[in-house]
Amino acid sequence: QVQLVESGGGLVQPGGSLRLSCTASGNIFYISSMGWYRQVPGKERELVAAITVGGIANYAESVKGRFAISRDNAKNTMYLQMNRLKPEDTAVYYCNAALPPEYDWGQGTQVTVSS
Repeated sequence: QVQLVESGGGLVQPGGSLRLSCTASGNIFYISSMGWYRQVPGKERELVAAITVGGIANYAESVKGRFAISRDNAKNTMYLQMNRLKPEDTAVYYCNAALPPEYDWGQGTQVTVSS
């Protein structure tokens, strides 16, 4: 059973940056396109960034130009560099396979953008 662990969240002021990390217990990064999702209370979880096994990235319009997704397949690790953060980026961020999210969800990491 694959376990996903997200880390790197925190409280940051608007305009600041954070780097999230996602590690997996299995070698899924060699076979799965992966993605970062986020969820705020009362709303559905949304995919904000995805990356293929070969490294091709796609982004939701809301984060395009500010977020950068990357992966290190050998380390079973994926990253999300978030720059120029906005209050509307506040959410719990999760990683999983990119649509469909076929693995069990981890606990996520909270990102709060506030002054």
